[in-house]
Amino acid sequence: MSETSLGTQLRDAPPTFVPVDQVTETRLVRVAGSSPDHVNALAQCTDDLPPILVHRPTMQVVDGVHRLRAAKLRGDATIGVRFVDGTEEDAFMLAVSANVTQGLPLTLADRTAAASRILASHPHLSDRLIASTAGLSTKTVAAIRRCSTGEMTQLNARLGRDGKVRPLDASHGRIIASRAISNNPDLSLREIARIAGISVGTARDVRERMRRGEDPVPLRHRLSAGHRAEDAEGKPPGNNTGGDKRSNGTPRAERDRFLLSLRADPSLRFSEVGRALLRLLDANTLDAAQWDRLAAAVPQRWSPVVADLATDCAADWSALACRVRDQLRVSA
Repeated sequence: MSETSLGTQLRDAPPTFVPVDQVTETRLVRVAGSSPDHVNALAQCTDDLPPILVHRPTMQVVDGVHRLRAAKLRGDATIGVRFVDGTEEDAFMLAVSANVTQGLPLTLADRTAAASRILASHPHLSDRLIASTAGLSTKTVAAIRRCSTGEMTQLNARLGRDGKVRPLDASHGRIIASRAISNNPDLSLREIARIAGISVGTARDVRERMRRGEDPVPLRHRLSAGHRAEDAEGKPPGNNTGGDKRSNGTPRAERDRFLLSLRADPSLRFSEVGRALLRLLDANTLDAAQWDRLAAAVPQRWSPVVADLATDCAADWSALACRVRDQLRVSA
């Protein structure tokens, strides 16, 4: 059942009134705990507060700690409750989703910590689904997943927001689809998609590529598949903390030589866009000690914000790399 439909059912379900002392408070979502000011504001509200969500097996609050504390502060004997079942981790996801869309907003640190926990407990969920649940960008969730890959289960497919399971790497499915098309050109796109375990859109793309005489697997998928194959063979993934070697294996000295060659290229030196690119490359080509100094200079109160911005920048650079590689493929 999707989160949206579950949320609708909970909102439509009649509340049950239970003694306030039977419900257990828990810091499921908020890193810094509850807000006393918000509790006082709710306690002074003359209108009935919405029912809270409670995990039935543990009687812990899923959503509504501030409302529960307000009820206790007012001296209420009972409180309206809507129960949810399932595992504690499922309840946590529901708590995050509920707090993102209503009530006191979650901080960036809250949402980032929530996404990390969801990734650990539900690695099969897509980045887009987790992002919509935690109120983060898809790029940020993808960056958190990359930083956590050493600690979490790696799967070959993920569940999307629409409830469909899709493979992370469609290269294998594309190859199967190309073989099916070669063996039976009259197959429909739906039949090809079913045989290969890919979407109808991917099946259409494979057929069009074969008609044009192109490889059914795009270059970006072949490159990423090659990188995964290297990792599977036990080669180290590289140092992603800004050391002398990057994850793609380019030594620092070689990168410096590349930059010198780029600076000498007239097509870059004498164009505004080219000079902007050179400045960005210079600013982002630091050694390990320089990255360490930058990290140490960030005030702790701004750490979550800087981390979020840095991961977004990393995702933008990755997208630029894909575009440049695609241009190389087109020109070839």
